[in-house]
Amino acid sequence: MDVLDLARWQFAITTVYHFIFVPLTIGLAPLVAIMQTAWVRTGNERWLKLTKFFGKLLLINFAIGVVTGIVQEFQFGMNWSEYSRFVGDVFGAPLAMEALAAFFIESTFLGLWIFGWDRLSKRVHLACIWAVAIAVNLSAFFILAANSWMQHPVGTIYNPETGRAEMNDIGAVLTNNTLWAAFPHTVTAAFLTAGTFVAGIAAWWMVRLVRTKKAENIELARNVYRPAITLGVITMIIAGLGVAVSGDFQAKLMFQQQPMKMAAAEALCESSPDGAPFSILAIGDLSDSCEGVNHILEIPGMTSFLAKGSFTAPLPGVDEVQQSMTERYGDVTADGEPVNYSPNLGLTYWSFRLMIGFAVGSIALSLMALWFTRKGKVTDNKWFARVGIWAIPMPFIASSFGWIFTETGRQPWVVAPNPSGIDSIRLLTERGVSTVVGPGVVMTSMIVFTLVYGALAVVWFKLIHRYTVEGVPEIVHDDSPEARAKGDPDDPDSTDESERPLSFAY
Repeated sequence: MDVLDLARWQFAITTVYHFIFVPLTIGLAPLVAIMQTAWVRTGNERWLKLTKFFGKLLLINFAIGVVTGIVQEFQFGMNWSEYSRFVGDVFGAPLAMEALAAFFIESTFLGLWIFGWDRLSKRVHLACIWAVAIAVNLSAFFILAANSWMQHPVGTIYNPETGRAEMNDIGAVLTNNTLWAAFPHTVTAAFLTAGTFVAGIAAWWMVRLVRTKKAENIELARNVYRPAITLGVITMIIAGLGVAVSGDFQAKLMFQQQPMKMAAAEALCESSPDGAPFSILAIGDLSDSCEGVNHILEIPGMTSFLAKGSFTAPLPGVDEVQQSMTERYGDVTADGEPVNYSPNLGLTYWSFRLMIGFAVGSIALSLMALWFTRKGKVTDNKWFARVGIWAIPMPFIASSFGWIFTETGRQPWVVAPNPSGIDSIRLLTERGVSTVVGPGVVMTSMIVFTLVYGALAVVWFKLIHRYTVEGVPEIVHDDSPEARAKGDPDDPDSTDESERPLSFAY
């Protein structure tokens, strides 16, 4: 493989791996904040137990996510220096905002939350986790602002003297309609992931405790894990609707901005003047040539409806889009051959369907949870526990396939041209790769990163597994005279039993 292929493989491996942890952090931080808010407002210790339990899992995930995310920035200079040279003035701004305005906030207040249990008042401590929850979503916003600019460049001019893109309107970059389609879709998918995570673990624990037939364990299942399931299911339902609505809006926008991506997603090789069907299953040669593709199962007119709200709306196929882009841009590859503007059809087609298909795990878990926990019930049904565990990885996988679709469907562009913008603000992927880095260097770093990430994956899984099977912590009241005298830091006169400082036994 040449430098381009190796650089693309390395970035794909590190990015997809890093994104495994991102949705859980984005969604779980607000859920932990909600749990702690419920404890502060009600004084009910079950919410405190759940806060400590899922808060610990959040910290593990956050730490691994930070470590694996740092590598992404280094690759822009190491393997993609030509890309960085071309877009650095634009791309660097939202990344800097993410680091300065978002990451510093979340890391600072997360530290205060970790070490402030016995040092900060309840309300100040609660504010810390809410600051983290807001900051992680703000961080996602700035990262998506940078990525959305690559999908749909705005607020930028081309300087022919330097051969670079230069920002002239940061407001346009931060109000990019591509960003405001991608952000709600990504965040709601993250909440779906976190809701499934919480409900799945709580379902497993409920069944495990009820099956012991011990009264105290059944009470723990009803009073602690059942509320967690309820919170997870409510999150899943709301987030699931949000994913569907935002996904529909984003797809309609992509049909306008990147028609080749959406034609490839449907394996729509030829234009459809009377309405394009939605393909559920296609066989044949899903190669770049788009020849010999057979749609076995399809819904007539559905793709046209999803694209334009009409079952009979005409849609361009891969061949027509290829011709129009060749006429407009007329680029050639490094070998002097005409550019094939079609992405890898097989990968684009199947990643789009797998993104949608893996949501079935969350749907199954939410339906079972609503049934088995109705009217305050708890259950020892082993299939409920199994579905809870099996459902947990599914939204993670769906999110990963969503990003694979988003990024590979944009190829061969690393900066896709804006159909209504300046044609010069565009860059083919092969022209963004570094010219001074050899294949050996990229191969070596790719192997090292892959091995290190593999080791981190083992550590992450073992830690998550260890603290999951330990369950919620035991809460012990501190009955010392000093604790009684201290009372509630927010109320110096308080010596109420419920306000005594707490310690946790794990």
